[in-house]
Amino acid sequence: MNILLVSATPFEILPVQDWLSAHFTSLEEGVFQKNGLTVRILVTGVGITATAWNLGRYLAVQQSDLALNVGIAGAFDRSLQLGDVVHVISERFGDLGVEEADGRFTDLFELGLQESSEPPFVNGLLYNPAAAEYRFLPSVKGLTVHKVHGSQASIDAIQQKYPDAQVESMEGAAFFYACLQSHIPFLQIRSISNYVEPRNRAGWQLGLAIEALNAAVVEMIRSLEK
Repeated sequence: MNILLVSATPFEILPVQDWLSAHFTSLEEGVFQKNGLTVRILVTGVGITATAWNLGRYLAVQQSDLALNVGIAGAFDRSLQLGDVVHVISERFGDLGVEEADGRFTDLFELGLQESSEPPFVNGLLYNPAAAEYRFLPSVKGLTVHKVHGSQASIDAIQQKYPDAQVESMEGAAFFYACLQSHIPFLQIRSISNYVEPRNRAGWQLGLAIEALNAAVVEMIRSLEK
């Protein structure tokens, strides 16, 4: 089985890489193998553009049986605790469109630039078709943005626009889009590092989130070894 482990930054998955180095055979940089399981690490860089480019380039030449996007996320949903690890089952591009004169946001579907159910979209959303097969973590709905929200006015506006969004990242929808278009099974696993609130880095729990995220990913890889 070939697993592609995708992360925006190396530090988000460093503990997993250290664990793989200790328990798997290293075939080359970022490629680990044990028995019939091969894990390849792809660090794309931060954001939609870097993720789309690097993942698309990889998938054009390499086959994977399962792609895993792992990283941290901010939470709109206050029922989620900092350090919680979640399974993102749907995604939406949160700032692909235009700002109206009165400050409202109109997305590309509302503009008529694309049909909301033109594949791979379904009613403007990107869904993981295999999400129901994986119930090992709480399921959440994601929102992907170029600029994370950091003022109360913009947070209120985006929550009013997309009230179902529970977590925010800068890569998730690009990952979904690439995997759906490539017809590759995939999962997005995120750990909550902060709440989406007026910007306050002192309130972030980055270390806690990364520790919990990597523990969950290691456990997942262990389960696939069997």
